Amino acid sequence: MKSFTQHLREKTNSIWEANFRHPFVKGIGDGTLPLENFRYYVKQDAYYLSHFARVQALAGSKADDLHVTARMAFHAQGTYEAELSLHEKFSALLDISEEEKLAFEPSPTAYAYTSHMYRSAINGGLGEIIACILPCYWIYYEIGERLKECRPEEPIYQEWIAAYGGEWFKELVTEQLDRLDELALAASEKEKEKMLHHFTISCKYELAFWEMAYTMEQWPDASAIAVR
Repeated sequence: MKSFTQHLREKTNSIWEANFRHPFVKGIGDGTLPLENFRYYVKQDAYYLSHFARVQALAGSKADDLHVTARMAFHAQGTYEAELSLHEKFSALLDISEEEKLAFEPSPTAYAYTSHMYRSAINGGLGEIIACILPCYWIYYEIGERLKECRPEEPIYQEWIAAYGGEWFKELVTEQLDRLDELALAASEKEKEKMLHHFTISCKYELAFWEMAYTMEQWPDASAIAVR
């Protein structure tokens, strides 16, 4: 009998495969992605992760036992210490100044994705929140696995691949997969439908995030839009 997370993976397979085929991801693997696109991505992803950590903490507040609360707090701390520290290193290497960080504005996609996560955190239970944030864990891990044999000339891309293909990250992903499978066993069909809904939207946002960075998405310029 397949697990609930296997069911989620099968239901969203076409979206997942599109993530792996996206030119932004492929460009990291073969080293052809322009650094200006990665620079844009680093700023947007740092914004995303700062909110991802908060949603992880909110998930812990909805747990029924202190062990899960502690583990979600650990995950939130790990997002800050491991991933955001990596982005700080990238920011230095890419000459992203403090002034630039202060003037930063999230893209439409980054803003919408984080808003989607907060909606699940405010309105849903622990299972819905885990389902919502799981694609970020799981897709990045699979990308790290698929790219780990790649040897792009750009050192920044080498480090990015190594970060998500590492054993430490695999353990975090496996823990969340197991947690969601356990929660699904006690969930009603309606609750599982909501989990699938949140999971699917997040998968779509992961794909949209690569596209956002590849096109260096901007908000519409109101002054440039003709009155219709």
